[in-house]
Amino acid sequence: MAQSAEGQIGARKQGGDHAPANLTLTGEIFQTLEGFGGCFNELGFVALRHLSGEERAKVMHDLFHPEGEQRFSICRLPIGASDYALEWYSLNETDGDYAMEHFSIERDRQMLIPYIKEALALNPELKLFASPWSPPTWMKFPKAYNYGTLRWEPDILEAYALYFVKFVEAYRAEGITIHQVHVQNEVVADQKFPSCVWTGEQLKVFIRDYLGPAFERHGLDTEIWLGTINAPEPWDEWLKKKATDHDAFAAVVLSDPEAYKYVKGVGYQWAGKHAIQRTVQSYPELRYMQTENECGDGENTWFYAKYVFNLYQHYFMNGVNAYIYWNMVLEPKGRSTWGWEQNAMLTAAPHLSEVIRNPEYYVMKHFSHFTRPGWVRTGLKGPWSAHAVAFQAPEGGVTLIVANPFGDSRTLQLESGSGAYTFQLEPQSFHTIVLP
Repeated sequence: MAQSAEGQIGARKQGGDHAPANLTLTGEIFQTLEGFGGCFNELGFVALRHLSGEERAKVMHDLFHPEGEQRFSICRLPIGASDYALEWYSLNETDGDYAMEHFSIERDRQMLIPYIKEALALNPELKLFASPWSPPTWMKFPKAYNYGTLRWEPDILEAYALYFVKFVEAYRAEGITIHQVHVQNEVVADQKFPSCVWTGEQLKVFIRDYLGPAFERHGLDTEIWLGTINAPEPWDEWLKKKATDHDAFAAVVLSDPEAYKYVKGVGYQWAGKHAIQRTVQSYPELRYMQTENECGDGENTWFYAKYVFNLYQHYFMNGVNAYIYWNMVLEPKGRSTWGWEQNAMLTAAPHLSEVIRNPEYYVMKHFSHFTRPGWVRTGLKGPWSAHAVAFQAPEGGVTLIVANPFGDSRTLQLESGSGAYTFQLEPQSFHTIVLP
């Protein structure tokens, strides 16, 4: 079984002669950390309602309070139904309402907005970003929430840009600031849950000619992000002979100066992990986010937690500023309304006396509890650098998160500006090491 260790476990500071370092803090400075979080979804709110008032308050404190266990600082919400809504919906199903006169967030007031406000009460500084899984059905071909594409007609594109504007304004009227919008959840997902396929060329035109100008006209300071990109999918490249990599999405949009001026960052998830390195290399001045943790099978195993740890490591070492989990809390097995069972950090159910903290809860805590927005990633070298990430505080202290993925105990010989240290890492374990 994997283990989770927090703090300085088995450390011994070395003096004089000591074994050569197999991990060294280099002092190099990379991207600034913007933080960690998860996604507000209806099924998560349903799960939370199973808890007693006291237990629910503790869970929310642990997730969102600046002195809680997770200390979340940036979270996601859907525009309309995500695939973890109770049923499919959009915020305007009035056919032909180009002026968005019937736009409404009334449904969101039932679950999403109370969920978000409960979090904001604990952390008023919490940042929020939002994306649609599907446009209103009357804007799509075929006319359905799942599968299909946006109707590529000027009137539709104008109306859809206004849909985003109305969303930001409606949430502002509720006292909720939307800090970013991402144009589409999973631009290559053609799925039985709410989805909509986009090309890089379409994203470029929509951002450049419609969404960006609409935000300008309405005086919105909400950021526009190129996200959430779940490509390149290997089978698109070699089986369908269809390019979906960096050159097909990020490069198409960002190489156009008029589209680029509106884009503040790029959000990648799932297969986007294969494109992020080239995008950061090409546009290091932009900000980046891992926008949806890969969600597993509902079993919430330590085996999968080890895989997820490697996702954190991969994304941060390739330049992201933030890492976002998917569902923070679900019922047992985490079954969606369309039939997929998925993992969650927390499990809640009526028959449980208290919430279950799953392995991925602790993977997240190793990162989120011991760092803060505004810290910077610092360099590592040596054989253990592929299993570790380090962040430096403004005052100079360093938090190192390191895994031992092997089946036997290993010795970490760490060298830093404050000295040399020896740590004994148990088999298949995660560790957070805080150095002065």
